[in-house]
Amino acid sequence: MKRNLTTALLLFLAFNTIWFVLHSAHLGWLGLTSDGPQQLSRVFLPGATTANISLALHMLSGAILTIGLPLQALPALRRNWPWLHRRSGYVLSGLAVVTGCAGLLYILLKGTVGGWWMSLWFSIYGGAIIWSAANTFYFATRKDLASHSAWAIRLLVLSVGSWIYRMHYVIWYGLTGGLGSNEALTGAFDRIQVVAFFVPYLLITELFLRRNRMPKHHI
Repeated sequence: MKRNLTTALLLFLAFNTIWFVLHSAHLGWLGLTSDGPQQLSRVFLPGATTANISLALHMLSGAILTIGLPLQALPALRRNWPWLHRRSGYVLSGLAVVTGCAGLLYILLKGTVGGWWMSLWFSIYGGAIIWSAANTFYFATRKDLASHSAWAIRLLVLSVGSWIYRMHYVIWYGLTGGLGSNEALTGAFDRIQVVAFFVPYLLITELFLRRNRMPKHHI
């Protein structure tokens, strides 16, 4: 029963992120191949080749990560095709590092639309993705199932953060018409958002992990 519920939730999550995944992958690909990527979105900047490439890579790898990790966590995959779970896990861990590093490089070079506050929290978010991916990979190689699973869950939660960020806006604008938000993303809601799209979910995840702590044993 628990396994079926987990499968249903992961498939539901993967299905609901498809629109974001396709949009992000398409924009990232155009950012790499277009002569004028700044025409695609305001986050691509004229003459900023390195920053634009890093952002495009961030979008492409992040898109794969967003839908890849929920599918990677499916119980049937781990149970029936453990070799595929391991190999795809290594790939996704690498993509998570690329996603985080590319995003951090863009912030270092050009900052963010919302100024220093957004840059700070997006940097923390990127660092959390890199750290979680590194630990997920490390404990997998150590065959420490309990620690690997805990870090993989944290990475999964972080991997859908960009989707959650946008869904918060969809819901908020639907309810309030955009109260406390502006185009520069410096309104009260915008400033709360750069924390709220991942920190509360990580805190909930930690509570879940503590209440469902797996016994220490090795794969």
